[in-house]
Amino acid sequence: MGRTTSWRGIYTALVTPFRDGKIDAEALARLIEFQVSGGVDGVVPVGTTGESATLDYDEHIAVIEITVKQAAGRVRVMAGTGANSTQEAIELTRRAEAVGADASLQVTPYYNKPTQEGLFQHFREVARSTRLPIILYNIPSRCGVEIGVETVRRLAEECPNIVGIKEAGGNADRVSQLRAALGPRFTILSGDDSLTLPFMAVGAEGVVSVASNVIPREVSRMVRAFLEGRAAEAQRLHARYYPLFKDLFIETNPIPVKAALAMMGLVAEEYRLPLVPMAPANRERLAATLRSCGVLKNPGRADRGRITRRAPARRGS
Repeated sequence: MGRTTSWRGIYTALVTPFRDGKIDAEALARLIEFQVSGGVDGVVPVGTTGESATLDYDEHIAVIEITVKQAAGRVRVMAGTGANSTQEAIELTRRAEAVGADASLQVTPYYNKPTQEGLFQHFREVARSTRLPIILYNIPSRCGVEIGVETVRRLAEECPNIVGIKEAGGNADRVSQLRAALGPRFTILSGDDSLTLPFMAVGAEGVVSVASNVIPREVSRMVRAFLEGRAAEAQRLHARYYPLFKDLFIETNPIPVKAALAMMGLVAEEYRLPLVPMAPANRERLAATLRSCGVLKNPGRADRGRITRRAPARRGS
């Protein structure tokens, strides 16, 4: 796919369900079906929300492969294959391409804090290694470094398969800068549910959403309403679900969204260390928000699971 193919729309940053320390393929398939029926444009396995940092390499690719097979072409699969080692990112991207992913989400290299030239060369080498469309992922709060606007422009100019960016820097002014620098053919997606509409107002065209794990149909309606010129409807949906957008980040993502899905009976509430279950007070606050938004009608349905003590050795992404 080239830059003429738009990546606008709603992409769900999927959780990775676990059961007894292993990937729960049945729960993952169930979650993907929930997304397809909710009308999302695509799903994003093994990103931050998918606890990629605690998956080993084979598990990482297994989650992508399960997702591709379950999606069966009905929605796009934008696989998280970034890393803070360029060679690791290349290997994961090639393997994701081999199992049928439609695109790659490439997070900013974290911990080693490369310069802008280092970022440019990193992403350029990954792009050259694959035919997949690449969506850059800017999230300085987790990675410690921002992909500069000029660096994004250079990459888009030199690499035809770098087609968009997931922008999670929390700054609408930067979205304006990106749009001005990149032009209309480059896709900008919000990386924060609560900022989706503000970002779309200045040039973003959709969202990579955590909340759509829980409310795929509602997030889809909100984004499409705005894209189709029905701003008032989009604003009403934003206002209704804004408390949920915020409370899904009351603790570190993906702890709250996994807890919410467990309350809905979709996954077991099981994490891998160093992530742990929610504090009781925060759990009650999240449950109350889910009820007030009409998502949770029977709070007793939660399958809380348990946290695994297994810790595969792998650097995160």
